[in-house]
Amino acid sequence: RHINYGVREFGMAAIMNGVALHGGYIPYGGTFLTFSDYSRNAIRMAALMKQRVIHVFTHDSIGLGEDGPTHQSVEHVPSLRIIPGLDVWRPADGLETAVAWACAIERRDGPSALCLSRQNLPRLSDASMVEKIRKGGYVLAEGANPQAVIVATGSETSLAMEAHAALAAEGISTRVVSMPSSNVFDRQPEAYQDRVLPLSLPAVAVEAAHPDFWRKYVGRTGVVVGIATFGESAPAKDLYPHFGITSARVCDAVRTLVK
Repeated sequence: RHINYGVREFGMAAIMNGVALHGGYIPYGGTFLTFSDYSRNAIRMAALMKQRVIHVFTHDSIGLGEDGPTHQSVEHVPSLRIIPGLDVWRPADGLETAVAWACAIERRDGPSALCLSRQNLPRLSDASMVEKIRKGGYVLAEGANPQAVIVATGSETSLAMEAHAALAAEGISTRVVSMPSSNVFDRQPEAYQDRVLPLSLPAVAVEAAHPDFWRKYVGRTGVVVGIATFGESAPAKDLYPHFGITSARVCDAVRTLVK
């Protein structure tokens, strides 16, 4: 039941496709997210063949600081999201991870990729939110009469929650939307998408990844807090402030939209 592939990501992904086609098992494999580059052809084939293959990718961002930019994922999550038929999950906490795993197991018409953080993260969601998490994007927190939406995914969702609290102290009410899977969210009815991300509210998105992907949610007038360059060699606690991926910058972005 357990195969040690070594540093052979393409071989691993291709063999998992074969196992899925044979039947009797639900194959899953694990490696660093950056090395999805090596297995991309096989991931794409799983999507083409609509096979239930699960890729568990860790070290999902510049949070893997000490190994340098060769091991830091910046463009990988956005590029995986645009593979047709592949569900990409980037959960914010343990419960979102459990739901993502359940959805990947239950899905029978295609592969899934779970992009997991290296850092320790606070718990943000609770059991009452499970069905909402299954929709790929949902309202995690909200003040009265919100003036803006903060959309976040993965480890940056905690930054959105920090910004939400800081802005509330200033009298600026916001809604925080957690988006563990944009692929799943985009399959929801348009009415649900509009309820979660109202077109009438300005939006800020935050993710430690290339910012272009989020334009479809925040529009040309919104703000994306992301990273459009490769990372650097340093601990995560230094890299996030260095690249401006902080709750303070999220607050600044919201202020520019509501004034």
